[in-house]
Amino acid sequence: MDVSWEEFGWERLGNGTGRRRLPVWDATVALVAGADGVLLYDTGSTLREGVELRTQAEALLGRRVTHIALSHPHFDHVLGTAAFSGAEVYGAVGTADLLARGAEELRADALRHGMSEADATAATDALVSPRHQVTGEWTLDLGDGFQVLLANVGPGHSGHDLAVLVPGSPVVVLCGDLVEESGEPQAGRDAVPTHWPAALDRLLELGGEDALYVPGHGAVVDAAFVRAQRDRLAVRFGVS
Repeated sequence: MDVSWEEFGWERLGNGTGRRRLPVWDATVALVAGADGVLLYDTGSTLREGVELRTQAEALLGRRVTHIALSHPHFDHVLGTAAFSGAEVYGAVGTADLLARGAEELRADALRHGMSEADATAATDALVSPRHQVTGEWTLDLGDGFQVLLANVGPGHSGHDLAVLVPGSPVVVLCGDLVEESGEPQAGRDAVPTHWPAALDRLLELGGEDALYVPGHGAVVDAAFVRAQRDRLAVRFGVS
């Protein structure tokens, strides 16, 4: 099938990478395609979203998602994972334990944000925890030497924040909710505000001045935006 990313509402970023802003909670998901492997960054907020993303990925690329990286363990980013049978799932260290014991809390959070009980129950009943836990950095080869870097740069927005660096020109940095463009960054009960500015420093160190930074919510931004958000967070939380 000859289809374009745009037909499915995706924004093509280059380097075999595209992203989509999902409806309702405006959470971003991203696909990174190599010669052999396909990485999906986050999986949506429901099983239905996960199935839709799987269908779109297969239509766009002609093959299945082989790897999943979860940016952080919040319901709007992880509840579609069970739709991707056979994919290897990665998360920041601690994510697996949190998801394994925290399904009911995720369900309650989804319900508080307006998800239907049927969708919340179905997704949390099928909740998938990462098999692979990233403590520092983890390199994935997606074929023909095309390597993406998974980096545990948190804590910050949550206790378990995982970014992905996609090489190329430009470099693409998938930031999760460490960076938000469509509103002020949200600091919930599991945020670690004293470490958040340092996490953004690490993102900037990884990506550099010319990278595209893909936030968890909102439009793609540049290094200047990330740096300004870092400085505002430092003031907000009283850290240097």
